[in-house]
Amino acid sequence: MSSVLSTGTSALLAFQRALATTSHNVANINTPGYSRQKVDFATANPQNYGYGDVGNGTRITDIRRVADQLAISRLLDSSGELARLKQLSTMADRVDTMFSDTATNVAGVWSNFFDSVSGLSSNASGTADRQNVLDSAGTLANRFKQLNESLNALNGEVNNGLIAGASEVNRLAAEIAQINGVIGSNANAAAPDLLDRRDQLIANLVGYTGGTAILQDGGIMNVYTAGGQALVVGTTASKVTTVTDPYQPERLQLALETQGQKITLDPKSLGGQIGGLLEFRETVLTPTQAELGRLAVGLASTFNETHHQGVDQYGQMGADFFNFSSPRITGNTHNTGTATFSTAYGDLSKLDGQNIVLKFDGTQWQATRADTGANVPLTGTGSATDPLVINGVELVMGGTPATNDRFLLQPTAGVAGSLSVAITDTSRIAAAAPIKGNAGLTNTGTGKLTGVKVTDYTNANLRTPAAIAFTSATQYTIDGNGPFTYTAGQTISANGWSFVLDGAPKPGDSFSIGPTPAGSSDNTNALLLAKVEEAKAFNSGTVTLNGALGGLTTQVGSAARAADYSLQAQQVITDQAQANRDATSGVNLDEEAADMLRLQQAYQAASQLISTADSMFQTILGAVSR
Repeated sequence: MSSVLSTGTSALLAFQRALATTSHNVANINTPGYSRQKVDFATANPQNYGYGDVGNGTRITDIRRVADQLAISRLLDSSGELARLKQLSTMADRVDTMFSDTATNVAGVWSNFFDSVSGLSSNASGTADRQNVLDSAGTLANRFKQLNESLNALNGEVNNGLIAGASEVNRLAAEIAQINGVIGSNANAAAPDLLDRRDQLIANLVGYTGGTAILQDGGIMNVYTAGGQALVVGTTASKVTTVTDPYQPERLQLALETQGQKITLDPKSLGGQIGGLLEFRETVLTPTQAELGRLAVGLASTFNETHHQGVDQYGQMGADFFNFSSPRITGNTHNTGTATFSTAYGDLSKLDGQNIVLKFDGTQWQATRADTGANVPLTGTGSATDPLVINGVELVMGGTPATNDRFLLQPTAGVAGSLSVAITDTSRIAAAAPIKGNAGLTNTGTGKLTGVKVTDYTNANLRTPAAIAFTSATQYTIDGNGPFTYTAGQTISANGWSFVLDGAPKPGDSFSIGPTPAGSSDNTNALLLAKVEEAKAFNSGTVTLNGALGGLTTQVGSAARAADYSLQAQQVITDQAQANRDATSGVNLDEEAADMLRLQQAYQAASQLISTADSMFQTILGAVSR
C-alpha cells in the first residue's frame, strides 16, 4: 500500500512539474531568444523486499533547454552582418535622397544658373539678365552650402551613434560577464532561462559590434568583435570609449581601454550597427563630401578663369566671380615638429579629392592614400619656388618637421561649404571680350577679321591698342615691327591676343586691335561663360563639369543601391539561420499541446493511483475496527 502511495505521489509531482515546464514554453512563445525546455524523466531507485526489487515510481533528472550551439552561432554571425548592412543602407539612402530629390539636389539649380548665363549672352547689357545671373549664382552657392551642412550633420549623427553604441556595448558586456560568473564552470547546472538570457545579451552585443561568441569548456562564453578584439573574456568585460580622430577632431573613433591606455579600433574590425556607421562614414559620407567639394572647386575655378578673360561694364578685366576656400591640411596631434603648410590648387585636371596622408621619414616626405594606404606620386621640395605637388594640390612648407610627423591633406572636403558669389554689382559681370578688332575703312582687299580671341589674359599689353599693316600680300607689320611673313589662313598673334583673316589682304590694308570700351553690349565672354559646364576640367581633361555632376549623383545612388542589394541578400541568409535555430529551439504550439494533453492524462492517472492507495488504506482501517 505504501509503495503504491509513494509511486503515485512521485508521479503526480513529476507530471505536475512537467506540466509547469510545458506551460512555461507556451507562455514564452513570443519571447525573443527563448529556447524551449524539455523535462527528462528517469525511474526512481527501486526498493528490495527480499523477494525482489519493487519500483518506486519516477523522478525528474533534468529540465534542460533544447538548443543547437552551432545554429545559435550561425544566427549570431548573420545577425551582426544584418545589423551592419541595415545601418549602412539606411544612412546611404538618406544621402541618395539629398542628391536625387529635386527639392534638395544640385542638378536643378545648376541648370538654372547656366540657363541664366545663356540668357545673358543674348542680352549682355540687360540689367535684369545680369541680376538673374547673380541671383541664380547665389542660389547655386547656397545649395552647395546646404548639402555640405547636411553631410556634416550626418557626421554628427555618426558621432552620436558611436557614443550611444559604446555605452550600450559596455552595459551588455558587463552583464554578460556577470552571468558568466553566475553560471560558473558548469553550464549544465545553470538555469535554462539564464542561458537564454546570456544568449540574448550576446546577440544584442554582436548586433552593435559584429563578431562572434565562443563557448569555453565548462560553459563560459567569450565574445569577440568582428576583428577579433575581446569584449568579454570569462568574468571580465572590456570597456569601449570614444576618442577624437588625430587629424579631424570633429570625428569620433572607438577605442578599447586597456591597462590605462586607449587603443583605437580599426573601423574595418567592427561590424554590427557601429561597423555600419563607420563604414558609411568612410565609404559613402567622406567620398561624397570630397566629390561635392571637387565639383565646387571645378565650377568656381573654371568659371573664374573664364570670367577673368572678359571685361565688365566699367571696362575693367573680370575679377573672381566665385569665392572658395583652399585645400585643408591638418597635422596629427602627436606631431613633435614645427612644420606647417599653406595650400593652393594647381592643375585642376589632376584633382581627385582623395584624402592623402603625408609622412616625413626624416629626410623626405611620403604620400599615401588615407583609405587604402597606396603610395601617391609626390614631387617638389616644399619651398615657395618648388612646392610639393600632390594630385593637383600645391603645398608650401614652413617650419621644420620631425621624423614621423604626419599631416592629413583633404583637397576638397568641406570646400562646398565655402562657396559664395564674389560680386554684388551687376555691372561687374564680365560679359564682353576685352579686345575688339576692326578693319581699316580704306582697305581694298577682301580680308576680314575672324576668330579674335584672347590667348593670354594675363599679358600686360593685352588691351594696348595695336595696328597691323600689310606691306604686301605676304608681309605685315605690328605697330611698325616686322615685317612678318603672312600666308593665307594663318593665325596672327601678339600681346596675348590672336585672330585669323578670312579672305586676301592687299598692300596698304590695315587692321586694329583695341580695348573694348566701357558699357559695351558685346556678349563674347558671356558665350564662353555659358559653355563652362561643358569644360573638360577633370580626369586629365576627359570629364566635363556637367559630367562630374552626373557622376556624383550616380556615385551616391550606386552606393545606396549596393548597400540595399547586400541587405536584401543578408536578410535571406539571416531568415534561414533564424529558421534553423527555431526548428530546434523554437516553441511549437501543436507539439506543446500534445505534450500537455499527454501529461494531463498521466497526471490524472497518478491521481487515481493515490485514490486507490487511499481506498486500500480505508479497507484496512475498516477491517481492524470491527
